Amino acid sequence: MIQSGFNFLAMKLQKLIKILSILSIVMIGFALADDLGPSSFNSASLTWLSIWPPVIAIILALVTHEAHLALFMGIWVGASMISGNPLSGLTSSLDTYIVGSVTDHGHASILIFTLSFGGLIGVITANGGMKGAVDVAGKYATSNRRSQMATAIMGLVIFFDDYANTLLVGNMMRPFTDKARISREKLSYLVDSTAAPVASLAVISSWSVFQMSLLEAPYKQFGVTVNPYFTFIQSIPFSFYCILTLVFIFLNIVLKKEYGPMHQAETRALTTGKVLSDTAKPLSDPSMIEAAQSMGSSHWSNAFIPVFMVVAVTIGGLFITGMRSLDMANPNIRDIIGASDPYASLIWGASFSGITAIGLSIGRKILTLEKALDAWVAGVRSMMMACIILVLAWTIGSVCKDLKTAEYLVSISSNILSPAMLPFITFITAAAISFSTGSSWATMSILVPVVVPMAMHLLNMSPNATVESPIFLATFASVLSGSVFGDHCSPISDTTILSSTASASDHIDHVKTQMPYAITVGVLAMTVGCLGIGFGFPVWIILLVGVGILFCVIQFIGKPIELS
Repeated sequence: MIQSGFNFLAMKLQKLIKILSILSIVMIGFALADDLGPSSFNSASLTWLSIWPPVIAIILALVTHEAHLALFMGIWVGASMISGNPLSGLTSSLDTYIVGSVTDHGHASILIFTLSFGGLIGVITANGGMKGAVDVAGKYATSNRRSQMATAIMGLVIFFDDYANTLLVGNMMRPFTDKARISREKLSYLVDSTAAPVASLAVISSWSVFQMSLLEAPYKQFGVTVNPYFTFIQSIPFSFYCILTLVFIFLNIVLKKEYGPMHQAETRALTTGKVLSDTAKPLSDPSMIEAAQSMGSSHWSNAFIPVFMVVAVTIGGLFITGMRSLDMANPNIRDIIGASDPYASLIWGASFSGITAIGLSIGRKILTLEKALDAWVAGVRSMMMACIILVLAWTIGSVCKDLKTAEYLVSISSNILSPAMLPFITFITAAAISFSTGSSWATMSILVPVVVPMAMHLLNMSPNATVESPIFLATFASVLSGSVFGDHCSPISDTTILSSTASASDHIDHVKTQMPYAITVGVLAMTVGCLGIGFGFPVWIILLVGVGILFCVIQFIGKPIELS
C-alpha cells in the first residue's frame, strides 16, 4: 500500500517536472522573441539565437517523450522570434509555416506515399498474407541472430530510396523480429541505419542523383569538365560514416554484443519477451498490431506480390518519368534516373501495390471488397501520427531556414578552415545542421554550394585536378556522411521518425538507443576518417583501421545478453 502511494507520488512529480520544463524553456524563447523583434532575422547579421528553436524541440522531446508537442513548441518559439511576439508567432506557425510544409510538392508526395503504404500494410495484414510470410520465413529465421541478419540484408536490398527502404523493411520484418524476441528499439536501429547509408552509397538511387545535381552549378562556375557522376563514384570510399555504420551493424550482429541503452532493451526483450518497454508509446496504431497478431495466415504470396509491386513499379516509374523528361536519342541510365521524378514513382509504387493487394484478397475470396477497403483505411489511419510528426519536422526546418540557422553554423566554422582540416570541419558542420534541422537533404543543399567553392580556393589547384584530389573527395563525402550522422542522432529527423513508425517503436526510445551507436561511428569517422585524409593517409588504410577499431569497441565494450 505504502509502495503504491510512493509510486503514485513519483508519477505525479515526473509530470510536474515535465510541465515546468516545458513552461520554463518556452517562456525563455518567448522572452527572446520579444527582445529581438521581427527585424533581427531579416538582416544580414547572424546570431546564435537562431539555433534556439531546434534546441527547444530536441530538449523537450527528450524530457517529455512527446515528439509532436516538442516540435510544435519549437516551431512556435521560432515563429515568434521572426514575427516579434508569441501571438503572431502562433498564427504564422499555423497558417504560414505548417500550411507551407503540407503544400510543398515533395512533402505532399511523401505524405501520400506514406499513407498509401500504410493502406497496403493494412490490406496484407487483414488478408493474412503478412502472417503467412512470417510462417514461411520463420523456418529460416530460426534465431535472434538470423532474424537480425535478415533485417540488415533486407536493408541492403532496398537501395533505391531511403523512405521506401524504411517503410518496407520495418513493416515486413517486424513480425519476424517480434517472434525472435528482438526489441523494437533494435529493429528501428537496423531499419534507420541501413536506409540512408545504403541509399547514399548506391550507384543509382534518389540520393546519388540529388548529390550529383548539387555539383552541377559549382562545376559550371569553375569550369570543371569532369562528369559529376564520376566525382560521386570516386567519393563513395570517403563516406566514412555511412560505410562504417554498415560495418558496425554486421559486426554487432555477428558478435552478439550490445552496450548502452540498447543492451537494456535487448535484455528486456530476450528475457521477458517484451519487445517494447512498459512506458513506450509506439508510433503506430496498437489496434492494428493486435489485429495482425490475432489474424489467421494465408499464402505468403498475398504479401510478397504486392510488396514486389512496390519495388518493381517504383523502379519502372523512375525510368518512365526519366525518359519523358529527356530529349535525346540514346540516354544512359544515369541520365534517365537523373531526369526522373522519384516522388511520382514512389506514389505509383505504393498505390498500385495497394490495388494489387485488394485485388488478390477479393480474387482469392479472402476478403470482400468492403472489408478490403476497410483494411486499407485502417492502414492509412495507422500512419496519421507519423504524418503529423513529419509535417512538424519539416515545418521546424522551414523556421530554421528563415532564422538562418544553417548560415550561422557555417559562419562559425569558416574562419578555422585549412585544406587538411576541411573534411573534418565540414563533417562537424553538416552534422550540426542536420541535427538541428532534421533534414539531410536540406543540409546537403546548403553546404555543397558553400563547401565546393571553398575547397577550390583552399586547395589552389586547377579545377579538374582539385575534384580528383582526396581532400576534395573527402570534403564532398563529409557533407553527405555528416548529414546522415546528424540525422541519425536527431529526434526531429523525418527518416528517424519513419523508422520508429515502420518498426512500431517508441520514437524517443529509438533515438536514445541509437544515439550511442551513431556517436561511436561518428566520432570514428571524424577522427580516423576525416583527419586521416587531412594528414595524407590512404583511404583503404583508414577503412581497415576503422573496421578494426569498431571490432574492438563491440568486442571489449559490448556485453552479451545474459539470459536468466
